[in-house]
Amino acid sequence: MWSHLNRLLFWSIFSSVTGRKAVLDCEAMKTNEFPSPCLDSKTNVVMKGQNVSMFCSHKNKSLQITYSLFRRKTHLGTQDGKGEPAIFNLSITEAHESGPYKCKAQVTSCSKYSRDFSFTIVDPVTAPVLNIMVIQTETDRHITLHCLSVNGSLPINYTFFENHVAISPAISKYDREPAEFNLTKKNPGEEEEYRCEAKNRLPNYATYSQPVTMPSTGGDSCPFCLKLLLPGLLLLLVVIILILAFWVLPKYKARKAMRNNVPRDRGDTAVEVGIYANILEKQAKEESVPEVGSRPCVSTAQDEAKHSQELQYATPVFQEVAPREQEACDSYKSGYVYSELNF
Repeated sequence: MWSHLNRLLFWSIFSSVTGRKAVLDCEAMKTNEFPSPCLDSKTNVVMKGQNVSMFCSHKNKSLQITYSLFRRKTHLGTQDGKGEPAIFNLSITEAHESGPYKCKAQVTSCSKYSRDFSFTIVDPVTAPVLNIMVIQTETDRHITLHCLSVNGSLPINYTFFENHVAISPAISKYDREPAEFNLTKKNPGEEEEYRCEAKNRLPNYATYSQPVTMPSTGGDSCPFCLKLLLPGLLLLLVVIILILAFWVLPKYKARKAMRNNVPRDRGDTAVEVGIYANILEKQAKEESVPEVGSRPCVSTAQDEAKHSQELQYATPVFQEVAPREQEACDSYKSGYVYSELNF
């Protein structure tokens, strides 16, 4: 009986001492050895769909600590660690997942919370567009560069490059307007390549425009003369083609049609042959009739001074002869009959 009572008394005294010691240790830990944990990430600026890692750590490296991660009041996970931070991997897909987050560190009955941590969701910038305006003089080039990214969270920082070397400081734009950079250069002998970079608060994320190449001037020559002349030459060529199509070509077709309409064989050929035949036949009849004497026909005429002049006419005599050989030509046609005229 007494032994049983002694055991109960011993356990009660031991429990009381242990409880007091635990309370004293927790109070001591709260004040000195057990400060609040720290919750951090490599970046606090993310874009939707990005995976992030959160680190919950404690200054006391000798204690076995239980770490718990919360988003608002939602418990996300628990890990135990000693001397090393607990790592929680998350994916930020929606706006409400940006935070705030808290980390709880617990040792026995003692626990403390970290400060709130929140992410900032930023839309990434799209590839910017680079525009170049050049004013050319005899010795210099005055160049104006414009760069604009139409999408992406503001502010956006723009940087201009020439042949992969930065030629401007970062130009910040808090409105959706292009960044502008001016420079003056002597007429170069080589080609120059320009591009621009657009970047906002997203770390390690930048986009670049397509490169724009400026041709060399070759001394005092105009680098854009060819580009300026090409449209003019093309316009002149179009005008010449239109003139040929609407003015010269119809005239050519009309002349060709007129040549095709002219008959190759004249219609009076048969008439001419008949005339020659009639003359020969009449002449043959006259020769068969004897005449007293053949004498030329005589007539008189007066000129403007009223002087009489005697005109004599001879009777032509036609004789049929063989046709002569003629050189072949396009207009020569067989069937013509020729005669000689004798006086």
